[in-house]
Amino acid sequence: MKPISVEQVFKKLPSRNFHSLIQKEIKTHFFSVENTDIASLVRERDPFAHKGNFGHALLVAGSRGKTGAAVLAAKACLRSGAGLLTAHIPACGEIILQTTIPEAMIEIDEARDFITGLSFDSKYNAIGIGPGIGCNEKTAEVLFRLFKNAKQPMVVDADAINLMAQNEQLQQMLPENSILTPHAGEFDRLSGGSENAYERLLKACQWAVYHKFYVVLKGANTAICTPDNRCFFNPTGNPGMATAGSGDVLTGIILGLLAQSYSPLNAALTGVYLHGLAGDIVAREKSPESLIASDIIENLGLAFKKNNYFCNRTKQL
Repeated sequence: MKPISVEQVFKKLPSRNFHSLIQKEIKTHFFSVENTDIASLVRERDPFAHKGNFGHALLVAGSRGKTGAAVLAAKACLRSGAGLLTAHIPACGEIILQTTIPEAMIEIDEARDFITGLSFDSKYNAIGIGPGIGCNEKTAEVLFRLFKNAKQPMVVDADAINLMAQNEQLQQMLPENSILTPHAGEFDRLSGGSENAYERLLKACQWAVYHKFYVVLKGANTAICTPDNRCFFNPTGNPGMATAGSGDVLTGIILGLLAQSYSPLNAALTGVYLHGLAGDIVAREKSPESLIASDIIENLGLAFKKNNYFCNRTKQL
């Protein structure tokens, strides 16, 4: 894909001051997500539904010293509505996970300190891998086997991305329509670096098209780059979310939505938006400085509630 200049992009981006008819005539690959978009994506629950209707998620996470990443991602997955969650973790995290998240089932790895094996069970509706897994060679082998054998939709984050950066073959093996969620540093390691944020954005768009997966480039106005060459900018979130574990929470949210059979695009758009909205609720009630990742999880319910309220208001109008 041929990169386009900053000037071209600014010419393509429609201004909110333009007449609506003019906006429709402007062709662009760049879009801004609005609350009405997300309100239309979040599904209402059937009053007669049971946990089996909302999917079974598999989370592969954690290593010695990084069990907290698994905890955060697991809690966020359940808070985003997944019916069931199994967390595959190294043995050192068993007591921690069992006591902090009684709602989650756990699958214990044979190794004590990091991930070395994984069963490929068709009962799972979606897979998330990466938070806190480290970059051990045996964990990289798990990634190879997972990418080769898994048929479920997948979200890949953190150390799984770092392992991909170390091995180009992994980049080629990642199943199509998977969701990659790097921050700027992780994406630079993966793509070879960029001189500035705009160049990084263009690379992310190119990567999404070339590899046929979704790239969620995290940061201010997180960009969701798609295989069909579109880019959606997220309006929610604040600087207080630049804190340890925030990305693990996002991975859990997207995993929970994938498990509920949201499409990869809708899971990415909805997950990023609600993640930022929950962070905004915290920042308003407390402060950006005091915000920690656990606060985002605890306010996911309010984010869903606020979104549902807007959705109901829209239907009434």
